[in-house]
Amino acid sequence: MNICLEYKKVKRTGFIQLFLCGAILAAVVPVVNMVFRTEMYTSIHNTPVQILLGANWQLMAMFNVLVIVTGTCLLYHIEYDNNSIQKLKSLPITESQVFLGKAALSVIMYMSVLVIEAGAVIFCSCHWFVTGDGFWKELCQNFIYSFIMGLPCIALSLLVSEACKNMWMSFGIGVVCVFTALILPEKPFFLSLFPFAMPFKMLAGTKHVINYIYASAAWIAVTSLAELLLIKIRRSFE
Repeated sequence: MNICLEYKKVKRTGFIQLFLCGAILAAVVPVVNMVFRTEMYTSIHNTPVQILLGANWQLMAMFNVLVIVTGTCLLYHIEYDNNSIQKLKSLPITESQVFLGKAALSVIMYMSVLVIEAGAVIFCSCHWFVTGDGFWKELCQNFIYSFIMGLPCIALSLLVSEACKNMWMSFGIGVVCVFTALILPEKPFFLSLFPFAMPFKMLAGTKHVINYIYASAAWIAVTSLAELLLIKIRRSFE
């Protein structure tokens, strides 16, 4: 019910188009790369999925994270615009339910983005490479892992957007976090657990895969608790 309500809110804001455009831009990356560097990549002895994601995933993930940051800012901007968030308090719905509805919508859109990107990888693999028997299993495993790694980024971006009434402030914080993630070193290990850095992780060649999955679940739990705490603190000052 909340997802349908949130969808109606963003139907004419460009939110859906934002994710679709970001997905198309990210999906074009491996295709263009293969068109201009065909011989270089086809000469690598590895599976098509590992070759394509290894060469393109960092840029694709950059598009994904920027879309998430922008989309979550837009979701709460429509609430704070004209004090809509105040009007919600008179309805039989809590702010946490609104947060969950927005989170669910963001997760669905992020999933759609990954599906489009997976389609680009499938096209490149079938057109320029020879796919083996384990191709589909490897493809699904990699994109499921990428989906899990993107969840903490969605949760934290929504929390920042809920905390900041000014959309440009939440957007600025998100952009700073994205560029911070790009310059963070891989060691020590805890630095790689920064939510905005986790979407850049790939299943292939990544150590501590299970630890990253546990970290993703932990970040979601921590963000949920922080959201409840934010609501209580905000109410105490009203």
